[in-house]
Amino acid sequence: QVQLVESGGGLVQAGGSLRLSCAASGSIFNILPTTWYWQAPGKQRELVASITSGGTTDYVDSVKGRFTISRDNAKKMVYLQMNSLKPEDTGVYYCKLGAAWGQGTQVIVSS
Repeated sequence: QVQLVESGGGLVQAGGSLRLSCAASGSIFNILPTTWYWQAPGKQRELVASITSGGTTDYVDSVKGRFTISRDNAKKMVYLQMNSLKPEDTGVYYCKLGAAWGQGTQVIVSS
């Protein structure tokens, strides 16, 4: 059974940085891609970035050049480095692996 725990959210000024972490358990971590989603207040969740077990990454256009997804297979961790944050990046960020979701971590970017 997969369990995901996100951390690293917080309040940051526009232009600042945060590093989100997703700790995973379960044997599928090294098989399936892991994905970060973002949910703005009152909106549906949207995919932000994904990384395959082999390290291939993909990003939504709005974060390309600002966010970097990475993983540590030995530690079963996935990270989302967020730089040059904008107020519109505000929301709850979720980690997803297979059908499992984490509880989310809140990011607030002040202008």
